[in-house]
Amino acid sequence: MTSSIPALGTLTAEGSSLQAVLLDMDGTLVDTEGFWWDAESEAFAELGHALRDEWREVVVGGPMTRSAGFLIEATGADITVDELTVLLNAKFIERLKRGVPLMPGARRLLTELSAHGVPTALVSASHRTVVDEMLVSLGKEYFALTLAGDELARTKPHPDPYLTAAARLGADPARCAVVEDTVTGVTSAEAAGCQVVAVPSVAPIGSVAGRTVVASLEEVNLDFLRSLIMVAH
Repeated sequence: MTSSIPALGTLTAEGSSLQAVLLDMDGTLVDTEGFWWDAESEAFAELGHALRDEWREVVVGGPMTRSAGFLIEATGADITVDELTVLLNAKFIERLKRGVPLMPGARRLLTELSAHGVPTALVSASHRTVVDEMLVSLGKEYFALTLAGDELARTKPHPDPYLTAAARLGADPARCAVVEDTVTGVTSAEAAGCQVVAVPSVAPIGSVAGRTVVASLEEVNLDFLRSLIMVAH
């Protein structure tokens, strides 16, 4: 699940107070939020139901159990959450095997963080099978740690994923920069006490005190992330 993790005390990057960068996956590093909606739409069409466009903002960025439960309740489909979870993961992975487009700026950011030795974690609400498939395109060598949604009792919007990632890297959550694309993910990271950069994908994210909102990852680099931690401290 992980590669080697730097020991505590080796985390501070080039004298800055930034200790780690924690990155969401779907919609943040890879342009796959549309893949999920297509998989959900296809699955429910096979069950005899059409999904409404306004439901897309409800399910984006959340744990599979929440999204599946909402869509079952909204449509009245005759399927359990567990059955639907298996079906959606399978349909999603089918799409991943055709190729995964990275978000603009994602490869450059990962390369820069790696080149400067900044401990970087992938923190996703997607299941491990999906994360591992995505890492084929993303490059697992860029991450000291990867954490999947089905590996914790509580995933986003709870703070557990980001608290766990920071702890496993030996980092102070307040000195971790998080990049997220959904309200669910931002809520999780802020509850963990991290400094958050929001890059909205499907649904808008409001700008509030202590949160930075940008239009694209192309606006995010190492100096930018360091500055967030330095301003906060």
